[in-house]
Formats: sequence, structure tokens, C-alpha cells
Amino acid sequence: MQTTLAPEFAGTRDGTEAEAILRRCVHCGFCTATCPTYQLLGDELDGPRGRIYLIKQVLEGAEPTRETQLHLDRCLTCRNCESTCPSGVEYGHLVDIGRRVVDAKVARPGGERRVRWLLKEGLTSPLFKPAMKLGQALRPLVPAALQDKVPGRPPATAHDWPTRQLNRKVALLLGCVQPAMAPNINSATARVLDAAGIQTVVADGAGCCGAIREHLGDHAGALADMRRNIDAWWPLLAGPGERVEALVMNASGCGVTVKDYAHALRHDPGYADKARRIGELTRDLSELLPELVPALKSRLKARAGALAYHPPCTLQHGQQLKGGVEAGLRELGFEIACAPTDSHLCCGSAGTYSVLQPELSKQLRDRKLAALAPLQAEQIVSANIGCIQHLQSGCSQPVRHWVEVLDDALRGVGG
Repeated sequence: MQTTLAPEFAGTRDGTEAEAILRRCVHCGFCTATCPTYQLLGDELDGPRGRIYLIKQVLEGAEPTRETQLHLDRCLTCRNCESTCPSGVEYGHLVDIGRRVVDAKVARPGGERRVRWLLKEGLTSPLFKPAMKLGQALRPLVPAALQDKVPGRPPATAHDWPTRQLNRKVALLLGCVQPAMAPNINSATARVLDAAGIQTVVADGAGCCGAIREHLGDHAGALADMRRNIDAWWPLLAGPGERVEALVMNASGCGVTVKDYAHALRHDPGYADKARRIGELTRDLSELLPELVPALKSRLKARAGALAYHPPCTLQHGQQLKGGVEAGLRELGFEIACAPTDSHLCCGSAGTYSVLQPELSKQLRDRKLAALAPLQAEQIVSANIGCIQHLQSGCSQPVRHWVEVLDDALRGVGG
């Protein structure tokens, strides 16, 4: 795509990167066919090709409007378009640049600014966990519009974090919302890895991966989150104490962000090399499955009934990891299947999207649940806390992380 940057963007980091991405786009429109918002709204400007044109126009000097901002806001950043694109257009990086540029030129209404501030500060705060507990205790009194975001109290478990000291170690990012909304995911991960002879450690000081602030327009805050995590993890990689062989992510939304630290911090002389190393060592939990299966196969005491699997966009499109969860669980003897249609489409969670775009989000959620229904599974499993919570808000079926189901099987629960 021929592009002539306006003087204010020519030679800048964002302008140079955006121009290189734009030049790879050949206008083919394959991306439009797999875009969830285009399928719902039928508007070219609510599909990747249309949004690319909007960003191109702004970078060439056109004045963005509130309408421009809304079209970019309605993008889920699911990156399905990247899986479809034959030219390798890095749409995710381009839309991040476009949003930064447009937000700098178009003021948001005051109410919208306040909601976005509360999300980026509240979800990443240490106070989120006690606030969530209070919300769960008072859930019937919570306004209906927010009840979907307050899950029921998680079931108590007597199976705590394993205490064995093992030679093999990995570091786990606990996440910002997961410990409050679904704490069993992290402890189940530690127990499953322990059963395979791998100890899970947690770095003091590691917190939000940076995705929440980045997608809410706080680029500087996102970079600060990334640097803080690198500082927290680095002693585990290079220091004299516990050395870990990998950084494990059991939330694919965090995993896709941490794997991109090298790109985000490539111009930072103090962190560029460390960020690259962090990205190289980061693994989604499913990437460990081929190694875990032989160690766990003979130890399973029970297996759950039929499972319906929803692959998160951050796993299948962002990290380009497809089929690993299904293959690993099938090898372990589980009955698991993806939806016969629309398995590639977003469920509508998309981080804070379900709060900021509730109508579109719920339409996508209900569409996803309808696609999963023909499987008649006992449980729905996924690999990202956002997808799990969002799908659970629309159905009575249990929706869980796949590692929780595997943990149950090791402990003889269910079957």
C-alpha cells in the first residue's frame, strides 16, 4: 500500500514502523472475512482493511474524528486477521500505533476517560483482590450491569501450592486478575508441574504484564509494567539463586504480551537485550504438554467427561499456537473437541473489551456458546482467564482452565 507520511510522523519511530506495515498490505480483503466485528456490523470501517485505511489517512495528515476513534475502539485486537493475511501484515502493532495517534488528537468524553482510568488502575492494583472478594460476598446487591464481571466465589480447595524442592524450576506469572477471579488456576498449574517433576516459583515484584495499560492507551505505563517484570524475573535467570529454565504463562493474554517484550522495548538500551531474552524463555503452559504427557499419563486417577475447548485468540492468533491443548489432552485420554464452526472467532472477551463494548461482546459470547453447544460437553475449557470468565457469564455449564481439569484427574476428582 503506497503511503506518504505527513511531516509530523515522517522519521518518527511510530511513523516509520507504521509505514513499513502499511506497505505490506495489498488490499486483498481476506482479513475482512475472518473479522468478528465486520461479521456483526457489516461495515468496511469495522474490519481490518477499513481500519488500516483510517490509520493510513491519519498518518498522511487527515484529521481524525470521534468516529475514527470509535471504529478503532471496536476492534477486538483478536489478530484473526494476521492468521488470515497472506502478506504478513502485523495488524496488531499497527492498530496500537493508530490508537495512540488518534487518542492524542481526539479527546474522549469525561465519563469514558474515567472508566478507562479505573480499569487500568483498578485491575492492576493490589486492592483488586479484596475488592473482588467484597463483590462476591455482596453479589446480589451488585448492579446487574456489573454482575457478569463478578464471578461466584471459587470453590475452596484443600490442595495448596506444592512445597517440594526440585532441581527443575520454572517461573510462573500469577497475573493481575487471575488470583482474584480464579485462584485455582495458578495452584493447579503448580500441582500439575510438580507431578511431572518441575517446581514452580514466583518472582516477588512481578505483576501485570502490561497488556491492560497498552490496550487502554497508556503506552508509557505499559512499558513501565514490562520493565518492572523484567527486573523481577532477571535474578531468576542470571542471578546466583534459583535459576529457572522457562517463564510459564497460563493465561494466553499475558503470554502473547510477554513474548512481545522484545518488540516493545527494542529502543530501550537498558532493557532491549533483557526483553529479548525474556521473550525467548517465555512459554505458554500448553507448550510444555508434549513433555508433561509421558510423565503424567500413568498417574491419572480419573478423567472428566466430554470437554468442549475454546482456543483463545491470544493463543491461536497472537502466539500462533494451534492444536497443542487438544493433542496433549487427547493423548492423556480425555475426550475433547473444538466447536464444529467458528472455532477461529473471538468469544468477545478481549481484555477490557467486554466492559467497554458490552453489546458487541455479548453478541460474540452468545455466538461462541451456540457454536460450542452441539458438542454436548460436560465442561467448557479454555486457556485464558478473560475467555473463561466471559463465557461463564453466559452459561450454566462449568467453564474452566484445561489445567484445572488435568489437576482434577491427577487427584482422582471427577470422572
